[in-house]
Amino acid sequence: MANAVFLQTMREPYLFTLPNGIQVAYQQVDNTCLVHCGVVIDVGSRDEDETTQGITHFWEHMAFKGTRKRKSYHIINSLDSVGGELNAFTDKEKVVFFATVRDTYFERAVDVLADITFHSVFPVNQIEKERGVILEEMSMYLDNPDESLQDEFESVVFRQHPLGMNILGRPETIRHFHRKDFLEFYRIHLDTSRIVFSCVGNLPVNKVEQVIHKHLNVKIMKRVVPRKRYSGYKASHKEVIRPVKQARCAIGRTAYPIHSQKRIPFYLLVNILGGPGMNSRLNLSLREKHGYVYSIDAHYIPFTDTGLFALFFGTEPKQLDRCISLIRNELDKFIQQPLSPRQLKAAREQLMGQMAIAEENNLSLMIMMGRSLLDLNKIPSLEELFEIIQQTDASILRAIAEEMFDDKKLSYLCMLQGKESR
Repeated sequence: MANAVFLQTMREPYLFTLPNGIQVAYQQVDNTCLVHCGVVIDVGSRDEDETTQGITHFWEHMAFKGTRKRKSYHIINSLDSVGGELNAFTDKEKVVFFATVRDTYFERAVDVLADITFHSVFPVNQIEKERGVILEEMSMYLDNPDESLQDEFESVVFRQHPLGMNILGRPETIRHFHRKDFLEFYRIHLDTSRIVFSCVGNLPVNKVEQVIHKHLNVKIMKRVVPRKRYSGYKASHKEVIRPVKQARCAIGRTAYPIHSQKRIPFYLLVNILGGPGMNSRLNLSLREKHGYVYSIDAHYIPFTDTGLFALFFGTEPKQLDRCISLIRNELDKFIQQPLSPRQLKAAREQLMGQMAIAEENNLSLMIMMGRSLLDLNKIPSLEELFEIIQQTDASILRAIAEEMFDDKKLSYLCMLQGKESR
């Protein structure tokens, strides 16, 4: 969900702010009996340090393990028993607790979400159980070379900065967290003015407002520790040995932050290069023409003060150098050959079509609204984004390509076959 930043609002979203600073965004949509709602918190793994690495994700797990009025079983059963869903995720800059229920159970969902977000008690016996669960999750992650490649590449790009640290943490940190560590991390990082309750459904606005005022009437919290900004990128090349059959490779660098005017044009450029369409330039070259890869993808993830551009692929070891050469050729084309009017029109139409399809997913829309309010202090309409895309011409894309695709500024990570040393 980190790449899904495009929003469409069927009608203007209803926005208000609670006395404690929590912002609320409600998008009313027709023809649904479901409500998607969530608490989007401006805290993520980048707010950790070497001693607390993994605690944000661990806290996300512990939120389901007991509150002042609910035990773990009651939390699990609260929405499952009525056919609803309750879930959460942690990324570099956000923690999101979210639920989907029939609108009949909207208030129950809000009550549970508020309870696990603000009233977790971090039971000691549950910490010990969940510690083992997370260590198993880490083992599963290490067995998946595609996931570990992305995380290891982030450590290559961001190095010692928290953005380069694995969201799951390290085994040594996970083994040493205690109840007081969760309480302290929660105390110094949560800020009610940096929390959004987001909701999409077909309920009356006054009903939504009444329920939210009732259940999110929590005390004001202020963040104590500022977020560490990122700077100092240097291109790097690294090889790692893993027990894999394919050679895997990541290529990329830092990119534009979320407030940059180049953000949407760069999305357009990355979409042409290696977006989800089968007609992306990298897919046409490496898969359709040469048959070297099963899949190859390019991604752009903006953060508040920087961003990440990366492309990932796997291939037979003997074809790795050839694949890298073909990729370099495609990057150079953007610099050397401006898009023709026909190519640019097709690229614009493709991206706008993808965005229009994406806005049909109400769960994603709910999460995107929360992110946008926190990161942009507004919820842009699809029309606003379309206008930016339409105003992006070939000279803008070429200038961005010259800046972002300079080989001297790209980092490389290659995961090669071999027996990993312990």
